[in-house]
Amino acid sequence: MPLGQAPWQFWAVLSALFAALTAIFAKIGVENVNSDLATLIRTLVVICVLALIVSVTGQFQDPYKISGRTYLFLLLSGLGTGASWLCYFRALKLGNAAQAAPIDKSASSLLRYLVSCCLAKSFRW
Repeated sequence: MPLGQAPWQFWAVLSALFAALTAIFAKIGVENVNSDLATLIRTLVVICVLALIVSVTGQFQDPYKISGRTYLFLLLSGLGTGASWLCYFRALKLGNAAQAAPIDKSASSLLRYLVSCCLAKSFRW
């Protein structure tokens, strides 16, 4: 089976692994730099890596064929991601990674609450 067709559980486990590594690397990375600058550097790395992946795999799409609704929610998601990263790096700069990371990862509990309250839907896995 090609890697791109692996089941979602495979990708979820990799996500957890990389998130754990991110906490370690980020804590070391913010030691001697402002946490906001560290977040900017991290963001530039992510942009470069994703641009390379999209280019190499031929996944680029015509931006004019993407709906306004899709852009709106990607914009909102990007703002949320940026705010999350800024707060996470500040927490790592000021505190202990072993304490900050589990709180950051509590997002799944918040997700259940927000989905049920804001979308008036029951949360199903």
